[in-house]
Amino acid sequence: MTRAELVAAARASIARGSKSFAAASHLFAPKMRERAWLLYAWCRACDDLADGQDHGHGMTRIDDAPARLARLTALTEAALAGRETGEMPFDALRVVAAETGLPAGFARHHLAGFARDAAEWRPATEAELLDYCYQVAGVVGCMMAVVMGVSPSDETTLDHACELGLAFQLANIARDVAEDASVGRCYLPGDWLAEAGIAREALLADPARLVPLVRRLTDRAAQFEARARHGTPALPFRAAWAVLAAARIYGDIGRKVATLGAGALTQRVGTSRGEKIGAIYSAWHQARQRERLYPPIGGPALWERPRL
Repeated sequence: MTRAELVAAARASIARGSKSFAAASHLFAPKMRERAWLLYAWCRACDDLADGQDHGHGMTRIDDAPARLARLTALTEAALAGRETGEMPFDALRVVAAETGLPAGFARHHLAGFARDAAEWRPATEAELLDYCYQVAGVVGCMMAVVMGVSPSDETTLDHACELGLAFQLANIARDVAEDASVGRCYLPGDWLAEAGIAREALLADPARLVPLVRRLTDRAAQFEARARHGTPALPFRAAWAVLAAARIYGDIGRKVATLGAGALTQRVGTSRGEKIGAIYSAWHQARQRERLYPPIGGPALWERPRL
């Protein structure tokens, strides 16, 4: 496929896989938008292959996880080496990595998260959960920052990009507790469950008991989201606008989950078209004032990102 064909296919992938990210991506300048779509296509394909989904929908149990992981790894390494794979998502990665100087270590960190899922890993503690969230989403924030022109050596801005990825993933986990449980997965830390007296194998026996744990996830997501916003002064205006819009849209999902309580376990929570438009409008004003609203912050980080 030509670059133009890869971009067109990647655009279709994000439109089908994530209305939230698709809406925010249109705020980027054209070249940056294309690169964001290309990176998304690879991330989406990895997630779908690992989870037995189609563009993030219809999660199923899979019986060949190690073989899927081996295929993901081989195709990703070929793309990082600059070789054509004949598969759109991996050739999309090849193009965006070559155009942006994307560090290969970030892509490898991402695959490490899928390796955990292939091994049917479950977090014992919140620290372990955050390690996993980094691998499947925080490092995607780092890669997106590089796509936006951030230097791979700008650790502070990459830390904030990582924080936004962590916020997104924690909100995802909070929203998808019931769906994950239906295919035998549980990302709630084991020590949280033990404190609440909830067994993993009977996770949904009494949904009301899960509400405080889900709320802990959304509270942590909100903390990471708030810190992540302080990375936007380092970005060009349109990139900052897109990031702030995505932060609001995805943050609203977490806030809805928290508000719905047990009701969030019986429906898929999302945001409406009108809410997305409102978030984009609000983010435009925030982006214009980002140096004042989001100055550098000191103090200890909420979580230390692994360095390459």
